[in-house]
Amino acid sequence: MTVSRELDDITRNLVRHSHEHPPVRDVNQEVDRRTGRADRVAADLAQVVGSWTFVLFQAVLITIWVALNTVPWLRHWDPYPFHLLSLVLLVQLVVAVPILLMALNRAERRWRLSAQQDFQEGVKQEEELKAVMTHLEVQDEVLLQVLHRLERSDRELRRITRRLGMEDDRQAG
Repeated sequence: MTVSRELDDITRNLVRHSHEHPPVRDVNQEVDRRTGRADRVAADLAQVVGSWTFVLFQAVLITIWVALNTVPWLRHWDPYPFHLLSLVLLVQLVVAVPILLMALNRAERRWRLSAQQDFQEGVKQEEELKAVMTHLEVQDEVLLQVLHRLERSDRELRRITRRLGMEDDRQAG
């Protein structure tokens, strides 16, 4: 068998690797695309209500309310025990809790999509690793074939040189 023919056999045995999987998705864009206007408003309000700025503003507002309703020379619109203030805070709480829950639901959907994407990427990585390992195994087999063929060629060359060496010795003698 000639060398070019052996190289053709080896080339035919090579495995070609291909990447056939869906592209990676941006979970944030998907969630934003699926989110309605009401959910976005709820998320924005939850962002505001869940901030230190809101807490400090609320504390300052309550302090001013209590101070204005306890100062003796001012007209009191909500005297102690501040029923109107309690009502305002209760209404705020009744409105804020569902808004915060809607924002949590939206975040939970985002987390679920993110977990799903992580799973899909893990599956892709596993497939890629299997393909690379298969490719390496095939390369090992091809290298062994090349080594065996080189060894055969080396033996053949030694045999030929011995013959030529013997014929040269006969001609010299």
